Amino acid sequence: MQNTPRPFSFASSQTWSGNDGSWSTFVMRIGTPEQNFHVLPSTSGHETFIPFPEGCLSTDPENCGILRGTFPESQKQGFAYNESKTWSLIGIYSTDLREDLGYEANGMYGRETVGLQVQNSGGVTLEKQIVGGLASKDFFLGMFGLGIKPSNFTDFNYPQSSFISNLKDQNIIPSLSFAYNAGASYRMPKVPASLTLGGYDSTKFQSTIDSHALSFDPNDERSLSIGVQKVTAIKTLHGTVTLTDKAIYSLIDSTVPYLWLPRTVCDSFELSFGLTYDSTTELYLVNNTIRERLQELNPTITFSLGGTNDPSRLVNIELPYAAFDLQASWPIYPNTTNYFPIKRATNESQYTLGRAFLQEAYIIADYERSNFSIYQAVLDISKKPNIVPIISSTSVDGTREKNGMIESTNKNKLSRGAIAGISVGSILFAAAILYLMFFLWRRRQS
Repeated sequence: MQNTPRPFSFASSQTWSGNDGSWSTFVMRIGTPEQNFHVLPSTSGHETFIPFPEGCLSTDPENCGILRGTFPESQKQGFAYNESKTWSLIGIYSTDLREDLGYEANGMYGRETVGLQVQNSGGVTLEKQIVGGLASKDFFLGMFGLGIKPSNFTDFNYPQSSFISNLKDQNIIPSLSFAYNAGASYRMPKVPASLTLGGYDSTKFQSTIDSHALSFDPNDERSLSIGVQKVTAIKTLHGTVTLTDKAIYSLIDSTVPYLWLPRTVCDSFELSFGLTYDSTTELYLVNNTIRERLQELNPTITFSLGGTNDPSRLVNIELPYAAFDLQASWPIYPNTTNYFPIKRATNESQYTLGRAFLQEAYIIADYERSNFSIYQAVLDISKKPNIVPIISSTSVDGTREKNGMIESTNKNKLSRGAIAGISVGSILFAAAILYLMFFLWRRRQS
């Protein structure tokens, strides 16, 4: 009988990178010999992506590769797959990385040796993992997918397991689960990101209500979806304001930095924070005068999340203005430009709470029980981590340790309609089954 493994606490790189903000990164080792990359976690993705040299053109800055996550000493513009002894080409396929938001990128896929954390730091290494190389600058840094959906290429009879699934299969982590907070560069001192595979860090979040888990959405591409009952703000240019006029249903996804919201909500933000819309980049900019005033006021924006508008059952995530005080740089803008990370969604399927939101939130996802929890993050680097395993559902009792979180998945089984406040019937379930059947047989090849 195998011993139950401990969760893997994926140490941050202590490096902050990005062209759409300053983000706490993690190091992944790719290939043989190993090539190191700074990457960001993707809570909706399930594959590993790294930049390819083809993404840096002769007209780009000389440090293009470094800006995209390569290590300076490598003197490379991306992953040099031709220098790796363990690279096995699969082919060029669509990445499916948030195509619903208008991102379109193909990846050169292969099987490769992949390691977490820098060399000789207690990380883990797995062979023959799915890796996609990206030239597109839409995803400027590499991505580490935290999902468990298998990758399918030309033959759907041979699905390729995700990295997280392989960690569980090889008894390296106790369960198919993760916990993540994106970190906060604006805190003094800076607070790096926290990522635990197979468990969570109990010092990284606080719970002020009878904690409960929410069921995954039936659509496995939108598992981490939740009702946003309202968004309010205090100390804005117009005082205390309510920024939403009704509840929405939103995906939590660190793949993208932005919060994709209804146009009416964006308009409310624009008015309350003095933003200017740039139709070319579709970003909301903040001029220096307004920015200085907002920094003086120091507004707080609160997202009230849950399946009901009952205040006693809501999770309130508070974000300071600093969490929205981001800078965009090349190739979005030639010079560093202050912007506010909201985007206009064109339909309900685009509603997303991106990486900026997760600077002040802590998410715990349990794939084996198909549920997740969201909390206000505790950003205190003085606290010693307390890593707690999430026990596999196939263990003897199949429950989590008692830690203030839900122990059974038979509670709070909220349908998408219940979460969004919209009445739905059995049609939703049937539609979800048909969608999954279609998706499993869809070819991904470009």
